[in-house]
Amino acid sequence: MLAPDSVRVVRATADTVVRHGPRITGRFYDRMFEAHPELLELFNRGNQANGEQRQALAMSVAAVAGHFAGMKPVPLKAIVGRIAHKHASLGVTPSQYVVVGRHLMAAIGEVLGDAATPEVIAAWEEVFWLFACLLVAEESRQYERAGSAFGRPFTPHAVVDVHRDTEDVTSFLLEPDDRAKRRHQPGQYVSVAVELPGLGRQIRQYTVSSAPDGGPLRITVKRHRADGDRPEGMVSAHLHDAVRVGDRLQVSPPFGDLALPQGDSPLLLASAGVGTTPIVAALNHLVAVGSTRPVTVVHADRSPVAHPLRADLVEAVDRLPGASLSLWYEENPLSGRELPLGSEVREGLVDPDLIPVDPDAHALLCGPLPFMRTVRRALLDRGVPAERIHYEVFGPDAWLGSEEPSQAVPS
Repeated sequence: MLAPDSVRVVRATADTVVRHGPRITGRFYDRMFEAHPELLELFNRGNQANGEQRQALAMSVAAVAGHFAGMKPVPLKAIVGRIAHKHASLGVTPSQYVVVGRHLMAAIGEVLGDAATPEVIAAWEEVFWLFACLLVAEESRQYERAGSAFGRPFTPHAVVDVHRDTEDVTSFLLEPDDRAKRRHQPGQYVSVAVELPGLGRQIRQYTVSSAPDGGPLRITVKRHRADGDRPEGMVSAHLHDAVRVGDRLQVSPPFGDLALPQGDSPLLLASAGVGTTPIVAALNHLVAVGSTRPVTVVHADRSPVAHPLRADLVEAVDRLPGASLSLWYEENPLSGRELPLGSEVREGLVDPDLIPVDPDAHALLCGPLPFMRTVRRALLDRGVPAERIHYEVFGPDAWLGSEEPSQAVPS
């Protein structure tokens, strides 16, 4: 808990810090990377360039500070769990929090100027260290569960197969050199570290799109092309252009907490684009365990040929007696005769009001934020409790601590 004096200061300065949040986090990253350029390998440079990482950090710090100061409760366990999984997959160490804390406090001081009195800095430093201690403790638990350790999550994996799913999506089948069986949960991801000429090591996370059967891991990678102020994805381009069967990649154990709810309650699995990857993994798991629970599967994409893992999705639904499939394509929808009995194909963007939803269902969402916001809002309006709507975000999670989402199953 925050000390009473710190609670008073945080409450008095929260609006100011939140208002200047993006400037503070922007200055923080500039300072930290200038002093410690080696830390650049832990961050997606595209997310740095377009400001997503800075915005996500600002929102998370503000939300946690408000929680500690008793201003507005947030799902702290979920926030800590989601960030800790990400950090453990990267190999973040406790000593790096010292670096972060030093530069974050300096950035607050620079941006707030005279308003950043020693009392203000001390209060916000207390917020940071409360948050950091929670994260380090949870990260330690995650490393232990994964059989890994701080700073050393990566092991070599051989690429045993490469399959091009669509023009922009390729799947890679990975086998650990030690042949150890590393089971994952449906929806989890691994970090992949690659060496890029002139840039050094870069790390990205990719969902494991194969079933948790103890076999080779499959990651399904979308090539991120340059778009506006977002540069081309350096790691995804490297994987697509340079990685072949027989190559080796440094891969972390599986992390992530987008858990498939246990039991026999109905499920709604909704995805868009490459967000289909955790959904396919979940469906293949349900097939493997012989599940008969009701499952409604919804996927949205530009067209059938742009739909990643489409054959896997259709086959899994076909093998689940309680499953139905609804596909939404913006162009060139396919004939329903090509899909399992009872499935449908629609043209255009997903209309959530047309998705059949059991009031007792758990929903798993994965895809672009606008898609998930639209579906989530419709589910809430139709009576699905927020705690039964779970999600996965590819990239910095700007939903953490905000009013828009609610995440019940930590990720």
